[in-house]
Amino acid sequence: MRTLPVGDRALLVEVSSGEAAQALHAELLRRRADGSLSVREIVPAARTVLLDGLDDPGRLAELLPGWGIPPLTARADDTVEIPVRYDGADLADVAAMWGVAVREVPEIHAAAGFRVAFCGFAPGFGYLTGLPARYDVPRRATPRTAVPAGSVALAGPYTGVYPRSSPGGWQLIGTTDALLWDHARVPAALLAPGARVRFVPQRCS
Repeated sequence: MRTLPVGDRALLVEVSSGEAAQALHAELLRRRADGSLSVREIVPAARTVLLDGLDDPGRLAELLPGWGIPPLTARADDTVEIPVRYDGADLADVAAMWGVAVREVPEIHAAAGFRVAFCGFAPGFGYLTGLPARYDVPRRATPRTAVPAGSVALAGPYTGVYPRSSPGGWQLIGTTDALLWDHARVPAALLAPGARVRFVPQRCS
């Protein structure tokens, strides 16, 4: 673990892996909820967590290495189910990269338990981890100028769902009608860091 000051009231914590960042994020949220940590914002990323609005960042930097960070545990009430039709334009390419038949890609993907590691890129977009490392895939050599909203896609170790139409270079494996970002909903984002996600296969029409 490495801590870096950011301005007068913020601290960036670097850890060794995505899993460690998720576990630290969960512990920071727990401590803020029980009143033992006073912080305005807690923002996770791939291997870092930013804490902003601290009264004494230096003191927290001294204490953090001594914390016992418990492993992540699943809770039934934080699992989001996303229906998906595995009809993506890059399904055959992903199958070839995985070395499996096309019909096996949905089976492998839907069998994984995902967690939202962090959010970014666009409002409502979550970077989901959960597939074994052998299923990592590269981004497309030529990004698309417009990826349809609701596209379920893969890049590197992550799965993501495009909340709106936008350019993108991820490998498209499916589509969903789930609303990832809805201004009329509270909260507007369907996915939040730390949430568990399960993809539920639907019949393609």
